[in-house]
Amino acid sequence: MEETQENSNKSKLLESLNKASKDLLTKPIPMYTYTNLAAIKTFQELHAELDPVLTTDPTLSNLSQLVSNLKTQLNNLQNSQGHSLKSFVRRRIVDHEISCIVASIDVEVQAWINRETIRNLVRVLLDSDDEEEKAKALTRFEKRLSSGFNRDLQELVLKAKVFSILESMLSESKCSIRVFEQSARAVVALVKFNKDVFVGQVLMGPIVRNLVSKASHGSIRVLSSLVKLIKSPLVYEMEAQGYIPRIISLLYSNDRSIVIVALDCVFEIAFFARKEAVEAMIEEGLIKKLVELQRLEIEGDSIDGGGGESRGICEETEEKEREMGRRERGLMEEWPFASCVTRFIVQLEMGDGLELGERRELKQEILSRVREASVSDAEATAIVSEILWGSSPLLR
Repeated sequence: MEETQENSNKSKLLESLNKASKDLLTKPIPMYTYTNLAAIKTFQELHAELDPVLTTDPTLSNLSQLVSNLKTQLNNLQNSQGHSLKSFVRRRIVDHEISCIVASIDVEVQAWINRETIRNLVRVLLDSDDEEEKAKALTRFEKRLSSGFNRDLQELVLKAKVFSILESMLSESKCSIRVFEQSARAVVALVKFNKDVFVGQVLMGPIVRNLVSKASHGSIRVLSSLVKLIKSPLVYEMEAQGYIPRIISLLYSNDRSIVIVALDCVFEIAFFARKEAVEAMIEEGLIKKLVELQRLEIEGDSIDGGGGESRGICEETEEKEREMGRRERGLMEEWPFASCVTRFIVQLEMGDGLELGERRELKQEILSRVREASVSDAEATAIVSEILWGSSPLLR
């Protein structure tokens, strides 16, 4: 624990050093005087605080040398403030040297933080029994990945076999739901980080099966995110392994939050599903369940459409569009099951998995199932009309 705290403090100091060195370049150096004195003072204070750390940690030897070189160049710059041509040229040369050193410091700091992040993550996940510590390490790892692709970081991840460790966390029955879901989000972050490397590992491993089996709010949200990222290959795998009916079964849960995320997952799957998969979804009673969910929701015509006629033509078009976007997102949050049959069909029609003829055929089949599932002619007419004409404000 003491080592973890020490490295955490060291990481904060190095990030402060990185910022302070970059601040030296935020103001252009004038022709005759260097006026960024506040940045120089901050750098010097941090250098004094960090010097014992830099000189005693072998992994920071390169960074220690760079910081020393930067301090030397700053002194050279301040000593080259004459009005002669020679002083002017020298300032330009030193300015260039400072820029190069600052860039190298950034690389060294990021490399150290990457190494520490991966080392700490592996240590905590493999050796610690503290669930809170595991969750925090996973959160730091996910944040690090979100900063963008970095080849050195990828090499560290692969060498440490981080993906395999995360797989084991998602297979471990004793793992808390918090750590399970945070591990799953870390997998999503890895796929975003580099699809070429990590998509194949997701498809070939047990991760999808474990997410479906866990059937928690967080695990199904992660599954939806993976479908968005991996698209058709993941949907094909889910179809082949029989996972799609299990997602549909979650629509019958007594937990409303589970039903909501399961419905979102069904919509994501529909966008990439082939005809055979959609037919299987229909045979599983999906349309009947969507009609039931829609029946439980507030009727579409009771939702305020925004008073388009009374508002007239708005001159501030962009603001109006933003407001409409906020209103529709609010409607979706407040009435998550509204127009769900139509939304399912929209996903099929806009998706990548079906040919034009297949879309038409399946749409007719869905319309037939809607009529069968409706409790009255009025309900059937309302839903069919919405499908054919898109009358819901959620779909405009």
